[in-house]
Amino acid sequence: MPAPPASQPIWTRPGPGARRPRFSREQIAAAALAIADTEGFDAVSIRRVAAALGAGAMSLYRYISAKADLVALMDDAIMGESLIPDGQLPADWREALAMIAHSTRAALLRHPWAVQALQGRGAAAQDGSFGPNGIRHFEQSLAAVATAPLDTTAKLDLITIVDDYVFGHVLRAGEQQARAATADPAHAAAITAYLQDQLSTGQFPHLTELARDPAAQRITDPATLDDRFERGLHALIDGALASTPQATASVPSHTTPDTARPAPQRQAL
Repeated sequence: MPAPPASQPIWTRPGPGARRPRFSREQIAAAALAIADTEGFDAVSIRRVAAALGAGAMSLYRYISAKADLVALMDDAIMGESLIPDGQLPADWREALAMIAHSTRAALLRHPWAVQALQGRGAAAQDGSFGPNGIRHFEQSLAAVATAPLDTTAKLDLITIVDDYVFGHVLRAGEQQARAATADPAHAAAITAYLQDQLSTGQFPHLTELARDPAAQRITDPATLDDRFERGLHALIDGALASTPQATASVPSHTTPDTARPAPQRQAL
């Protein structure tokens, strides 16, 4: 079977045409994700994925045409991990939107390299967001806010703002994880001494006061990430509602029930 034309998005091309293809797109994506999770995104290549699948690199070109196709499959697979199972999306629009945010956060924390590699400039070069799971994710987001007392523009703004919040949170969590994994006591001691010297100049009174406050130590504690995410998410949703003229003023402040909150995820995204 000839390789699919690289000029077309992978989603517009038929899948493997053999009656019993050796690999599925899902298998290829899973192998690529496993490499990225253990060795980093830069280690992912068609040759490396083919080796993990026990195939020759040229044989994998029967399924994909370029690395951009591979990355699109990876992105769509992560979107699949964020989907809410059928029938489990809460009827309350705020609870539903919060559940999607939690699920997306959990998926991205399992692949902490993904935000930097697949979003921003990385997303512009591939079609992952247009894959079947990416479309389902957007459909679920629209279903979540369908009953919100907002017009279409405000609904789309809220979905985008919540997505931005989730991506930013995961980016910060990944940064904390990377710092912890590469911690050098001597380097940390040198940074601490430098900061103390700076504070002793008297030019930073607010920072000096903060350094004496126990809360300053807790803010960098990974154990506070879940609570901070929860509080920030509720503030976003409630704030969006309060700032919209057509929203009814009588709607009570949002409280997510325990059933809508997945168990805290340990940093792996």
